[in-house]
Amino acid sequence: MKLMKSLVLLGSVLALSACDSDSNNNNRNQDAEFFSLQVLHASPDAPPVNVFVDGVEVLSGVDFKEGSAQLGLQVRDIPYSIRVDGITPDGDVTVIGPADFTFEADTTYTIAAINGVADIEPAIISQPDTSSAASARIFVLHGTAGPGPDFSLPVDVYVDAFSEPAAPIGTSAPFTFDFRGTIGPAELAPGDYQIRVTLAGDPDTVVYDSGRVPLAAGDDLVLAAVPNIDGGPAAVSLVALTGTGSAEFADVNAPTGLRIGHLSPDTPEVDVVVDGEIFLGNVPFPAVTDIGALPAATYNVAVQATVNPGTFPIGPVDLDLEAGTWYTVLAVDFLANIEPLILTDDGRSVATNAKVRIVHASPTAQDVDIYVVAPGTDINTVDPTLAVVPFKANTGYLALPEGDYEVTVTPTGTKTAAIGPAAISIENGGVYTAIARDPLPGETEFGLIVLADSLIEADTRVEAD
Repeated sequence: MKLMKSLVLLGSVLALSACDSDSNNNNRNQDAEFFSLQVLHASPDAPPVNVFVDGVEVLSGVDFKEGSAQLGLQVRDIPYSIRVDGITPDGDVTVIGPADFTFEADTTYTIAAINGVADIEPAIISQPDTSSAASARIFVLHGTAGPGPDFSLPVDVYVDAFSEPAAPIGTSAPFTFDFRGTIGPAELAPGDYQIRVTLAGDPDTVVYDSGRVPLAAGDDLVLAAVPNIDGGPAAVSLVALTGTGSAEFADVNAPTGLRIGHLSPDTPEVDVVVDGEIFLGNVPFPAVTDIGALPAATYNVAVQATVNPGTFPIGPVDLDLEAGTWYTVLAVDFLANIEPLILTDDGRSVATNAKVRIVHASPTAQDVDIYVVAPGTDINTVDPTLAVVPFKANTGYLALPEGDYEVTVTPTGTKTAAIGPAAISIENGGVYTAIARDPLPGETEFGLIVLADSLIEADTRVEAD
């Protein structure tokens, strides 16, 4: 939503920039020439960014793998000034520019922020602002650096008609290119295609497989090969700029991620049943698993009492778990009202800060205020970091500088601690979920479960605090 609002703002800015003191000169307006500009965030560990044109913020909060629509600007004699600022907890930091760019008429330009945040740079590519209504056009940017500053990642790209079984790699001649390189623009007949990427000269080492990619007449796509951060065997993923925004073609083998937790305080041990089989058995309160990698699919999930198999306090229900997306499913509330709380996780590591999410899973506490403060801070002297947080609320990921903190949870409007102060230590690049829970059986002290949000490419393991 923020991105779309920003695009509307950019349209207004560009309209204003097209009008000058000669705006009443009809001949000048009729002779005006235009170009198209689109922006892509392709730096895997950089924070969300704001984009400025001539000092005016035109895009805000653009995150990794997000791209703008194509934006029409008027060609002019003086350059445009482009600047990209990274959003950090200590304030915005300019990571690209400000730099002056001169653009030509009837051309589409893509400015992609590529490479890791320590070496972030703009990749600027251009192609004629024309396409065929009878064919599809693709233009590919290699936006994935090698594992070190002096090591590139040359690859071969094979584009074949899609078939089942897939055509052997090598049926078509590969396109070979390296980091920052491009392929195209290439015109393709409408149809279904398969894009596969291997290490250069090594057709047996597949680092990306798109599976079926349908291309229709009139499609005009800029494809960027960006680092894969979502798990699985692929080294890259493809992000497509469509002219109206962006979409991702994940590797065909990209997994989903699933984490399960038992946060219902008066519910005995449970079994988690997936597709009719026990996936996790004898899960106690308050246990939470790692985020485990699974094949993306629709799973039939239920929670049954361990002591009474076949009695389901939750489900069965079908869960559609998408490739490249991670999920946390928590059983919450008291047994009489037990229900699943389903969260979408964001495990992307950001080099400039930690990301911390707090989930309110304590049915006894009800509305709470949350304080995230420096150790030793008297919460009577500060306002809550988050106020009036209801049961089952998810704060979203907060960007915080690395360091030591104390988390205190109080009933809303009071300074009486229900949870904490609980000490936590976080690091830049770390991603964490903290879950506020009810007391353990026979105890009166509420607790905080702190978890690392990272994908485990192995069996899911139960962790109880």
